[in-house]
Amino acid sequence: MAPTKPKRKKAPLPTREELLRFIAESPTPVGKREISRAFKVAPADRVALKGLLKDIERSGPVERGPKRRLAPLNGLPEVGVVEIIGTDIDGELLAKPLAWRHEEPPPKIYVIAEEGAPALGAGERAAVNFRRVDPETYEARVIRSLGGEPDRVMGVFRATGEGGRIEPSDRKVKVEFRVLLQDAGGAQDGEIVWAEVLPARRMGMPRARIVERIGDSGDPRSISLIAIHAQGIPTTFPPEAIKQAEAAKPVSLRHRTDLRDIPLVTIDGSDARDFDDAVWAEPDPENEGGWHLLVAIADVAWYVRPGDALDREAFERGNSVYFPDRVVPMLPEALSNELCSLKPNVPRACLAVHMWIDGDGQLKRHRFVRGLMRSAARLTYEQAQAAIDGRPDDTTGPLVDTVIKPLYEAYKVLDRARRKRGALDLDLPERRIVLDETGKVASIEPRERLDSHKLIEEFMITANVAAAEALELAHQPCMYRVHDRPDPAKIAALHDFLNGIGIPGLTIAKGQAPKPSQFNEILRKAVGSPYAPLINELVLRSQAQAVYSPENLGHFGLALRRYAHFTSPIRRYSDLLVHRALIAANPSFGEGGLPPTEPKEFAGTGEHISGTERRAALAERNAGDRYAAAFLAERVGAQFAGRVNGVTRAGLFVVLSETGASGLLPMGNLPTDYYVHDEPGHRLVGRRWGRVFTLGDRLTVRLAEANPATGSLLFELVAREGEEAMATAPSGRSGLRPNGSGKDSRRKPIFSRRR
Repeated sequence: MAPTKPKRKKAPLPTREELLRFIAESPTPVGKREISRAFKVAPADRVALKGLLKDIERSGPVERGPKRRLAPLNGLPEVGVVEIIGTDIDGELLAKPLAWRHEEPPPKIYVIAEEGAPALGAGERAAVNFRRVDPETYEARVIRSLGGEPDRVMGVFRATGEGGRIEPSDRKVKVEFRVLLQDAGGAQDGEIVWAEVLPARRMGMPRARIVERIGDSGDPRSISLIAIHAQGIPTTFPPEAIKQAEAAKPVSLRHRTDLRDIPLVTIDGSDARDFDDAVWAEPDPENEGGWHLLVAIADVAWYVRPGDALDREAFERGNSVYFPDRVVPMLPEALSNELCSLKPNVPRACLAVHMWIDGDGQLKRHRFVRGLMRSAARLTYEQAQAAIDGRPDDTTGPLVDTVIKPLYEAYKVLDRARRKRGALDLDLPERRIVLDETGKVASIEPRERLDSHKLIEEFMITANVAAAEALELAHQPCMYRVHDRPDPAKIAALHDFLNGIGIPGLTIAKGQAPKPSQFNEILRKAVGSPYAPLINELVLRSQAQAVYSPENLGHFGLALRRYAHFTSPIRRYSDLLVHRALIAANPSFGEGGLPPTEPKEFAGTGEHISGTERRAALAERNAGDRYAAAFLAERVGAQFAGRVNGVTRAGLFVVLSETGASGLLPMGNLPTDYYVHDEPGHRLVGRRWGRVFTLGDRLTVRLAEANPATGSLLFELVAREGEEAMATAPSGRSGLRPNGSGKDSRRKPIFSRRR
């Protein structure tokens, strides 16, 4: 007797949620046939499927189009797919729907990350549940990330009898990971580890296997290590690159222009070790009020040739990365700190530009040379400023009249030109993290902004303009540094906020582009007001991000038509490319020019080095956050003055006046009320008691938590400026916000810190 054929298991009907998701994710409208095929619906169940589709259509999430095909309703369906596009001016995560088929622009979508939801970044996609807030605004709660869960996690290992657990160092990862004893890899309690995330199980804590032990979390030097490893920044050079750097020799004069008798000086920070630019100036006798400037830059292109081991590694890194306790250089120290560093009183190869400016600071002409120079002195910013202020020392004394005063006089002319053309003039205080001999944070201090800093900045900007201009005139490819105009939506948000606090906003006529001078006018109106620091930050947030590109879009912030980075080839690959292009444009300069085939790769190279720059900035910022949290961890419970620099559905982001550190004052730590987020007004409004918290408010807060591993700070409200101490919500109880159902809406912020 032949064996009976087993019956095929009947596929269940899709659920309402599965159908909605399928319709929303489809790039085109779908019919019953496509749905039946996708879900393998049996013929006997097609009548039931038809009824289910009619019920969905009656309830409103979908509509029928031509040939009775289904598509999401004009608006957003209950379930859909979004792509993260960035943050708004308050730091809230924004998204766009992928299945938008209508002519009018899609509504604004705020992404709400709840407990256990996957962390998302710009460009990532996720399936979400939509909830309409008003006709033009939706909230989206993440169902799952469509980019896949992270396959690695970094964190602090906490040992237990059965193995241990990992507390993630990324504040966006909301869950801990269990590590079995056989997967611990010998890790000790408190060590920072990299771990491989194991396939998820249906129940229980997710598991991970430790693959690398990085260092003791109790060691202050581990703070920068976390940032370095988290961003995947290379820290070791291949043996071939090291060998090439150590075999390099000083250059002789040969066909180079001899600049050794010109008293060029370097002016850098006191902790700098690589000196890649030197400056000199003299009055121009042929141009009354004008100046002859000379900027000499280390000739890195002589030592790093296209395609060699050093070049491949420099391209991969893209730039040097700077931390309070270390530098991760783009080039090995044999070059970055030695042969390519313009140390005093030793001959160094350079690429230099002579520039002649008129009395109005306009660049009239320029000439590039490949030379041999000898720095007359290595000065710090503080030394140079003290000398011009009448307090010279043994080094600066002999140079005051012949070198330092001419530099400052030329700077004054360049500064007037900058102001006249209307370059963006932001006043953003920087803070410096000072470490003691053990690597612990001794203090966090304001970084003084001196005229000597501005002097070097203006000389470098002028040299960068000359480089871009020279390459255009020679019809050579150029890796421009471009800064596009601000996004109109961000300008509108800034305008609304300024009007709300009584400062006339930015009004731009239809069809006209904004100008940096218009932002400067806003900044001038804010001077002396309590909102001045905040307005400077908001103007910065409204700007586009500067990037590298072979296409010249101009530089909005500097109000320049053309601009290219030329002055730091030791630490930026973009500058090395500009050097090579200048060498190729001048056959007499010799070897090391740009190969004819390389410009074809410039678009991809620009994207790559723009990405490595963002990677470095993120690592530096995250390390700064962790150092600040480590410094403040010993002061948990202390009170601090601060101000609100972000208002979101999660609560208030507060920046501390003393240290510049920033953290979250959660909704649940505000006085008990039903808070409504007034987005245009950048404020939280208590519906019951009328209490209002607004961007810029000055507060006294208590530090409730400081986590050095993640760099996050958590605050409790003590009082608002001019008011008595406030009673906050009882512990464990969140402030209430509307969620459409009248229920308590507890939302976990995606970021516990906003900068």
